[in-house]
Amino acid sequence: MNIEHIQGLIAAPFTPMHPDGSLNLAVIPSYYSLLKTNGNTGAFICGSTGEGVSLTIEEKKKVAEAWAAATKGDTDFKVITLVGGTCLQDAIELAQHAQHIGLHAVSFTAPSYFKPASVQVLAACCQVVANAVPGMPFYYYHIPVLTGVNFQMTDLLREVSGQIPNFAGIKYTHEDFMDFLSCLQFENGRYDMLWGRDENLLSALVLGAKGGVGSTYNYAAPLYTALIEAYNLGNQEAARSLQQQSIDMIRLLGKYGGIATGKAYMKLIGLDCGEFRLPVRNMSKAQFQAFSEDVAALGFREYCSRSTELKKV
Repeated sequence: MNIEHIQGLIAAPFTPMHPDGSLNLAVIPSYYSLLKTNGNTGAFICGSTGEGVSLTIEEKKKVAEAWAAATKGDTDFKVITLVGGTCLQDAIELAQHAQHIGLHAVSFTAPSYFKPASVQVLAACCQVVANAVPGMPFYYYHIPVLTGVNFQMTDLLREVSGQIPNFAGIKYTHEDFMDFLSCLQFENGRYDMLWGRDENLLSALVLGAKGGVGSTYNYAAPLYTALIEAYNLGNQEAARSLQQQSIDMIRLLGKYGGIATGKAYMKLIGLDCGEFRLPVRNMSKAQFQAFSEDVAALGFREYCSRSTELKKV
């Protein structure tokens, strides 16, 4: 398989929910329009940000179908879906469904309950899922902070090279820049290495990254587009300043409880995605008011994603 290297910003969308916690799929066409309008080149759905681990198989299929319908005919916008990791048979079923509805690629993360004992076992798990969709790009999703599986990804590439023809690359959500660079250089840059830490995007660009997957690209894509442009023009001072703005914005996620804060950012730009499901904790109304004030103090309006379809809070 000819491995395509995706460039630019790939948003990791939130899964829209109604107040009762059910899927709100009617939001997805507007969501796609927002991402496209603000320069995103793709969407990585049903991942950590998309609450994939909190969705049933049927719900994941419905989310994937909604994104496939919304993006139909747009070959420049790549939709990748995370098919899971804990149950290989579920991952196979979801991967084959993704292929059937015409998504660009599938992704798989390490089993996190019965963890693989070695990188060879992890590679075998990847092979089982990838072999179920041989004509479709397959990405491994490396996020050891959540899976607890932290093998060197250069070792994984050595195991899969020549063994999994449709292994396209890795969504790399970790801070091991030494390993990441070695993956970028592996077999003369054969594999597509997508950076997964928004707050470190500039550092990844320095090493040679061309594409990134991130949650903050949903609501602040113009900030990162400007950062990439500044870096490409050699304006390092501007690039560092923009990365600091990103860091300041991301620090509010920690201040207000973590991943669910991203949906609060989405509400501020006018796309209400509801709340996260348990066990993730959501903000109270008082916290949202304080959060809104902190966001305003950052000058968020100057670089947030915009759409004529959306009414901002």
